Amino acid sequence: MMELTALRQFLVVARLEHLSRAADELRVAQPSLSRTIARLESELGTPLFERSGRLRLNDAGRLFRDHVERSLGELEAGRRAIAESAREGLGTVRLASETFLTLTGPLAAYKRAHPAAEIALHWSPAEDMARRLRAQDVDLCVASQPIRGDGLESARLFDEPVGLAVPLDHPLAGRTSVSVDELADQPFVTAREGHWARRLLDRLFAARGLTPKIVCESDEHSAIAELIGAGLGVGLVPAFARRSSVRPPAVWLAVDSPDCRRGVTLHWSADAHLSPAARLMRTLLTAWDWSDGDPGDGR
Repeated sequence: MMELTALRQFLVVARLEHLSRAADELRVAQPSLSRTIARLESELGTPLFERSGRLRLNDAGRLFRDHVERSLGELEAGRRAIAESAREGLGTVRLASETFLTLTGPLAAYKRAHPAAEIALHWSPAEDMARRLRAQDVDLCVASQPIRGDGLESARLFDEPVGLAVPLDHPLAGRTSVSVDELADQPFVTAREGHWARRLLDRLFAARGLTPKIVCESDEHSAIAELIGAGLGVGLVPAFARRSSVRPPAVWLAVDSPDCRRGVTLHWSADAHLSPAARLMRTLLTAWDWSDGDPGDGR
């Protein structure tokens, strides 16, 4: 009979596709973890991984992973439902996002309106969001790029232009707009691969047969803006960031391309049990007036 611990360990191995790193994360001995995976495969009667060279999930492994994620997610949802019933409160909302700078206004309004609700914020790359929703590891996800997965529902929050930020003394600083072709030789400060801003930059350049000149990659969004303001390079910045209370010295230029935009979307699992706190958060985010940061009627 399959044990919950073995299933949870399998999910870590499936995510990392590397036994030693999975053993380190789980804090178990690698030989013990190898035996756990072997027992699962024996019980299922089929291998779950390709072992020629690097460890990789095979088709059976991916199918099993999806079912395990849903099953463990349902168990966690049941535990939370019982806990909420016992407390008779709003419960907790677990919100994942690529960045929380965009969400500070709604989060502050939510906390004022529902001080008894607990909020757990999780930074998450977009590529992990479908898995986390399917496993009911989080309730809601906010992403600036498409999130695909069976059983997910979504609501578009807003769509906005993305411009170019340049230092105050940059030769382009006196302009109001710039074309992508003019940026071919510009040094870019940007996010790491996988982030929406980096994918947008690569996509804009690739459409013109160009490769961006990247001088700095960072996961710290505030650091990217500061480095641009300090003269290290230029970078793509969404219009929303122009309304931030703390802005580095830089000039924002429109980019002459209809594709230089981002759409921000809220995602959740259609089959998940959402706590009252999570349902209230979903209502607030979908009703929020994103044009100026004020709440809509659903506040």
